[in-house]
Amino acid sequence: MNKKGEPYEEQASLFLKAAGFEILDRNWSCPMGELDIVARKGGTVAFVEVRARASDRYGSPAETVSRAKRAKIIKAAMAYIKARNVKAETLRFDFIGITPGAEPEHIEDAFSADGFGF
Repeated sequence: MNKKGEPYEEQASLFLKAAGFEILDRNWSCPMGELDIVARKGGTVAFVEVRARASDRYGSPAETVSRAKRAKIIKAAMAYIKARNVKAETLRFDFIGITPGAEPEHIEDAFSADGFGF
């Protein structure tokens, strides 16, 4: 993670905690990529990508997560599951978009690993 993204990831973590999530890891990295936040709520473990934009003038933060980025997140999540021996009823990929002056946008189950052949 670059220093520029730190306050946004902190804001996202606080938002998730307020929503009842336990933060398991932040900025977990491996050769396949990085996971911004790994959080648990009940039997669900969420791999959360955090994106911020200075404004929504040129689109929302959610629109910046490309197919290639999603593939890297999925690969990193697979490595995390193996490395941490994760047991959960549900695994999902969430997204939190942050635009100054607005409430964080939390998209649960923003994308799936279906259709990604590795």
